[in-house]
Amino acid sequence: MASLGAILKHPDEFYPLLKLKMAIKEAEKQIPQQLHWGFCYSMLHKVSRSFALVIQQLGTELRNAVCVFYLVLRALDTVEDDTSIATDVKVPILKAFHKHIYDRDWHFSCGTKHYKVLMDEFHQVSTAFLELDRGYQEAIEDITKRMGAGMAKFICKEVETVDDYDEYCHYVAGLVGLGLSKLFHNSGLEDMATDELSNSMGLFLQKTNIIRDYLEDINEIPKSRMFWPREIWSKYVDKLEDLKYEENSEKAIQCLNDMVTNALLHVEDSLIYMSALRDHAIFRFCAIPQIMAIGTLALCYNNIQVFRGVVKMRRGLTAIVIDQTDSMADVYGAFFDFACMLKSKVDNRDPNASKTLSRIEAVQKICRDSGTLNKRKLYIVKSNSSFTPVFVSMPELFVKSFWLVNFEFADFDHLCRFL
Repeated sequence: MASLGAILKHPDEFYPLLKLKMAIKEAEKQIPQQLHWGFCYSMLHKVSRSFALVIQQLGTELRNAVCVFYLVLRALDTVEDDTSIATDVKVPILKAFHKHIYDRDWHFSCGTKHYKVLMDEFHQVSTAFLELDRGYQEAIEDITKRMGAGMAKFICKEVETVDDYDEYCHYVAGLVGLGLSKLFHNSGLEDMATDELSNSMGLFLQKTNIIRDYLEDINEIPKSRMFWPREIWSKYVDKLEDLKYEENSEKAIQCLNDMVTNALLHVEDSLIYMSALRDHAIFRFCAIPQIMAIGTLALCYNNIQVFRGVVKMRRGLTAIVIDQTDSMADVYGAFFDFACMLKSKVDNRDPNASKTLSRIEAVQKICRDSGTLNKRKLYIVKSNSSFTPVFVSMPELFVKSFWLVNFEFADFDHLCRFL
């Protein structure tokens, strides 16, 4: 929950938090009445509130397609993530999942909490899927088939090389980018983006997610999930789990910085992809998670807390990004600000410092060359003088209203992985 101390420290975040809280409540009121669509949108709000909010801005036809696409892939991911399912059971399900979406009666019990409900009631998602236009169905089926096969491949294969890492991320996230591009094009609102650019959108989000979730994945019970490539981590430790031990802190930081530097390779493609979008709602849908990803990388870089607990963007800052991302000027501005934050954290003694600085400076140059940095509404770095006076002059109203922003945001994992 958002703490009073955090809001007092960053008073300019109060109003965006309040607006976001109210927008989420309003979106929850708009859940359709039909049983299967009601289930889909209700489940969407339960597994990812902020995603449900962003998707709500899309037109009805595209919104329904993206909602179903998200839930189908969320269900597929639930099967992959459940380490209690035997491999000989899991692999056939992953490979055949694209067929199950046409079966109104199919379900499979796995996962926990809301995800178990999603799997137990998957026939509701299938019913909604079957009401989509054929073009949307074909795109969802194609991506589900390819993703399921890729996931199955890596159930039986470890991520050894950087090429393996890119391939795995392609299957679980790059394909999401390809699928969304197909849905956008099918809606008639966007030109068809290249596979390369669409793939990079997904890889940038997924690699951020994998970096941030190191500790959660390595501590997974009954079996660790290991997605960091051996080609990178073996330069620093003998076993991937060794990175979490305090005596290896220096090596852990070096390995982490190496991983972040690798992720920065996808920034240019992501910026090119977003700059070509024409529909404002689709633009925001794509841009918000990308900004959150570069922000998360900036927080994770050189941060030992990645190996000790959870590192994520402040809820108030997330609210500002959601509220104020309105144009490519805002995107370039946010990427520039976070690139500056990253650059300030680079230690020249780090073995990858020169490579990291080169990639950061490339991002800064792209943002500067856009000629839009002085046209943006969104500023990640701002002086205290920019704080809105109402938050200082009306402390009683501020405290009384605090309960309104005492809420939980969506798990960044969900937003990252499927946008």
